Amino acid sequence: MTSSYPIQGHTRTCAATGRALQPGEKYFSAVFEEAGHLVRKDFAADAWPGAPENALAFWTGKVPALNQKRRLTFDDDLLMECFERLADDADPNRTQFRYVVALLLLRRKRLRFEDVRRDQGQEYMQLRCAKSNATFEVLDPHLSEADISAVQEEVFKLLGWD
Repeated sequence: MTSSYPIQGHTRTCAATGRALQPGEKYFSAVFEEAGHLVRKDFAADAWPGAPENALAFWTGKVPALNQKRRLTFDDDLLMECFERLADDADPNRTQFRYVVALLLLRRKRLRFEDVRRDQGQEYMQLRCAKSNATFEVLDPHLSEADISAVQEEVFKLLGWD
């Protein structure tokens, strides 16, 4: 079961003012749910309204040059925040998204695997945060390797790491 998260990459346009963002300029991005879809909005630093209450995740960066190749870097705090915000979401696409974010956080050693809990034919990974010691359960949606790769690419695209 492959899911798609049609989210645009960096828009290079401030969502608040409509002004073009220039290479090297600091910006803020936030991801929102609108009409059942995940939507990314970019803001110039001087037009950033602060962390929106209804944002699933937000982060900051600098607008890359048009021809600049981006080096993939991870912000573990951003990934963790996104992971936590999706905890109570039962939507199958978001469950898959959260599962892949959990795998990334496991690989980054931000989360530690503790056990698997089985309940009514479902499997839940039991994880612990290495930083806060908080515990989490993550439904295993039983994705194929190809599905995991596809969802991971969408996570990267969503966070502007494409």
